[in-house]
Amino acid sequence: MQRFKGIITYDGTGFSGYQVQPKKRTVQAELETMLTKIHKGQAVKVTASGRTDAGVHAKGQVIHFDSPLSIPPEKWEIAMNSLLPEDIAVLSIEAASPSFHARFDAEGKEYRYQLLLSGKRDPFLRSYAYQYRYPLDIEAMKQASAFFLGTHDFTSFCSAKTEVEDKIRTIETIDFSLDKDLLTLRFVGNGFLYNMVRILVGTLLEVGAGELNPQDIPAILQKKDRRFAGKTAPAHGLYLWRVFY
Repeated sequence: MQRFKGIITYDGTGFSGYQVQPKKRTVQAELETMLTKIHKGQAVKVTASGRTDAGVHAKGQVIHFDSPLSIPPEKWEIAMNSLLPEDIAVLSIEAASPSFHARFDAEGKEYRYQLLLSGKRDPFLRSYAYQYRYPLDIEAMKQASAFFLGTHDFTSFCSAKTEVEDKIRTIETIDFSLDKDLLTLRFVGNGFLYNMVRILVGTLLEVGAGELNPQDIPAILQKKDRRFAGKTAPAHGLYLWRVFY
């Protein structure tokens, strides 16, 4: 039995998230259905670095699976892509050690969030960037983002449904890139809680709109209460960009 590590990309628009759910189309279900076909009916479990919600995209999701088949890694990529739907693609497959685990071995992740800062709709970005039509003070957002850097308890910035008890995470980088009307926020950290990036973005938008001051962020962190942070930004602007090992 050989373990394989894969990097995949997908357009999250047509999925109810990554994880298998009854009677819903998910990325994991499509991957496992494809591998079952390659293994002539034998079920194959796929493990990912983490779940993504409905509508969230991935540029560099990492998976692993085990197989008894003697197929070279480069042939795996071809075989898998030939059976996958067009909104999922395998970027690479490589042999991994039997102990490699896509989730538990991950040391960090990079997420990006795209905002369309325009009053005009763009049909080609409607599923890939959140359109924000109002003026934003980006400098104030940058000032606020500095308070998130370092190690903090992010209880205020994760979904109340989060089951993980340890909500301490370290954010190494938050940067802003503006290309015409498209603003990209990049987050790099050792891990992110359920809805954490989307709530960080929603809070930064409230700062940019003048509803919060940058100096409010430390107090919100200290409260450890989801009710004091901003709204959760829509899923379709979010991308799991890269996983670090």
